[in-house]
Amino acid sequence: MPERLTETLMDTWTSLIILWITVLPSIYMAPMNQSQILPSGSSTGLKRLTEEQRVLNRSKRGWVWNQMFVLEEFSGPEPILVGRLHTDLDPGSSKIKYILSGDGAGTIFVINDKTGDIHAMKRLDREEKAEYTLTAQAVDRDTNQPLEPPSEFIIKVQDINDNAPEFVDGPYHATVPEMSVVGTFVTKVTATDADDPVYGNSAKLVYSILEGQPYFSIEPHTAIIKTALPNMDREAKEEYFVVIQAKDMGGHMGGLSGTTTVTITLTDVNDNPPKFAQSLYHFSVMEDVALGEPIGRVKANDLDTGENAKSSYDIIEGDGMDIFEITTDAQTQDGIIRVRKPLDFETKKSYTLKVEAANIHIDPRFISGGPFKDTATVKIVVEDADEPPVFSSPTYLLEVHENAAINSVIGQVTAHDPDVSSSPIRFSIDRHTDLERQFNINAEDGKITLATPLDRETNMWHNITIVATETRNHSQVSRVPVAIKVLDINDNAPEFASDHEAFLCENGKPGQVIQIVSAVDKDDPKNGHYFLYSLLPEMVNNPNFTIKKNEDNTLSILAKHSGFSRQKQEVYLLPIIISDSGNPPMSSTSTLTIRVCGCSSDGIVQSCNVEAYVLPIGLSMGALIAILACIILLLVIVVLFVTLRRHKNEPLIIKDDEDVRENIIRYDDEGGGEEDTEAFDIATLQNPDGINGFLPRKDIKPDLQFMPRQGLAPVPNGVDVDEFINVRLHEADNDPTAPPYDSIQIYGYEGRGSAAGSLSSLESATSDSDQNFDYLSEWGPRFKRLGELYSVGESDKET
Repeated sequence: MPERLTETLMDTWTSLIILWITVLPSIYMAPMNQSQILPSGSSTGLKRLTEEQRVLNRSKRGWVWNQMFVLEEFSGPEPILVGRLHTDLDPGSSKIKYILSGDGAGTIFVINDKTGDIHAMKRLDREEKAEYTLTAQAVDRDTNQPLEPPSEFIIKVQDINDNAPEFVDGPYHATVPEMSVVGTFVTKVTATDADDPVYGNSAKLVYSILEGQPYFSIEPHTAIIKTALPNMDREAKEEYFVVIQAKDMGGHMGGLSGTTTVTITLTDVNDNPPKFAQSLYHFSVMEDVALGEPIGRVKANDLDTGENAKSSYDIIEGDGMDIFEITTDAQTQDGIIRVRKPLDFETKKSYTLKVEAANIHIDPRFISGGPFKDTATVKIVVEDADEPPVFSSPTYLLEVHENAAINSVIGQVTAHDPDVSSSPIRFSIDRHTDLERQFNINAEDGKITLATPLDRETNMWHNITIVATETRNHSQVSRVPVAIKVLDINDNAPEFASDHEAFLCENGKPGQVIQIVSAVDKDDPKNGHYFLYSLLPEMVNNPNFTIKKNEDNTLSILAKHSGFSRQKQEVYLLPIIISDSGNPPMSSTSTLTIRVCGCSSDGIVQSCNVEAYVLPIGLSMGALIAILACIILLLVIVVLFVTLRRHKNEPLIIKDDEDVRENIIRYDDEGGGEEDTEAFDIATLQNPDGINGFLPRKDIKPDLQFMPRQGLAPVPNGVDVDEFINVRLHEADNDPTAPPYDSIQIYGYEGRGSAAGSLSSLESATSDSDQNFDYLSEWGPRFKRLGELYSVGESDKET
């Protein structure tokens, strides 16, 4: 009941305040300065004003009004009166007319043109438009002439509390570290109120928390949210839902309110140490596991998240600290145990390790809460596996002399099975490393023997691979490299380093060094090479040359006298015996060629050939060779020219055995018939009138080309054959390109009007009539044979 009575009183006071606001503008609109009111005959009174009054009295505004106000959102049965306009010139008669213009004139605001009362016709909203600027003017009703200049005034819309606060940016999300102290800033919210912040308390906001206590608090006027409870633990509760209220009217009763939500998340801090899920771990591993292979995982859980939950693992104690290692899996934060060194079941069968997990990032604020690490014990059992054989040495180096006998033992390799069962071992050579099969090995004891002779000078080192295989399990195989060094023996004689050829000047002096030679030996003695040089026994007293051993193991060749001559002897051969210092010593004989040459006064060799004596002065052998080549080229050109001349001068007359015309008669060949168009021009045989010019011969090719002779005038029809033949004979006799015999094409013409007709079968081929060749028998034996041939051909055709 007291609360309801309080609400009733508040509503009553609110109604009184609204009524006071409504009536107050009307009171303010009363005339504040009573100007002189003219009587009804104001126009006459105006005329009575003397010039003196116009000069002495300044014209001043006659409006009696003030700034007007209207309450927003006011709605009633009738339009609300905003205010009243009045002029001192208005005596109360109806001759003055009030006019209103400007914002909302005629629509929102209407004026009574007689009384000057202004009414608001519509419901106004200050949040849409807070004030209106209008212009009022008094005019003569009859003439519409302005009585005074127009004046501008403002109608302000007075605010009422009709808008609730709003959180434009809500809902909100905020974070705060866990375990924060009381009063730690979380976030700030902001609400807006569309009401007038200047007039009254309609826009005065006060903030409060409706939900979220006692964890958080909010400043009533600044809207800053802070923590209200200490040591909030994220691991206990991570997210909080807070409801914030903003209320206007300064938070008093009757004010409007708006709410928003703030989701506050506690962020993690490193306030929890890692903890192993179990204190003892058991793992087993085969002894042949590969190095670096993981054998197990351990896990230390941390209630924190992100960087605060990261831990590093270490092995701090145990008998396998150098055998195993532990690393951290970046994805799962597990500790991965791996093998660092090979395991041997026969040597050690189990290991015990103590591992530690510690946080990487430690918050100093919580270091007093205890060590941020934990330990656990790990037991690792090694299981036996079938291992391959193990050689007694990882590599072997053997030495053998190059003259070692076949099947002699070079060396031996040994291996054993490390397993408890100890399987027997068999040895073999990987033949990919001994392609020439120079070595063998005993499969039982591993002794390596020589299979083929060795030569150190050919190959000083041999690298082979020995394979050891368990007899019980052939998959267990081991390999070991064996390097065999071939030792040297003195089995090569020394010889000249190169094929030396010495040059001796004709003008040389006795004792002059002709050449310095050196020797090489393929052998490699321990103390180096030492050579002995000597001449053949039969040439010890050589009259021309002698030898001298130098300290650098070389040999100098010296001339005993001067006066050597190329004409007398051009080349000298000097055999030299070279011996080494080996045991037994080896020797060889090499021959040095000494050539006598012509030299300049400075001893520079110029020529070493005897032919140089017969050469002209200043003409070298190269020049002579060039001259000889030119002469040979000229001879070849002359021979070719003569051959071509002979070919051009051959006679034009074809020999009898080469005459193609003779073939026709000799072999009774009728020719090619209609298809033979190459040897002769058939058109001439058919129509001699068509010959208007020169016709080249097709059976021979003339060597000399001449301009074609002018053709004679065509022979008229009916010309005598004898005259035609004479003309053709005359042309052939005067033609230098024609052979000395007549052409077939001339004699093949029978003339016009001949009783025998044409001998050609060209025209007959197009006729379907039967031909009778019996008349050919009357012409002689040759034509009789021709008729028989044609008759046989016709009979065959019919058959």
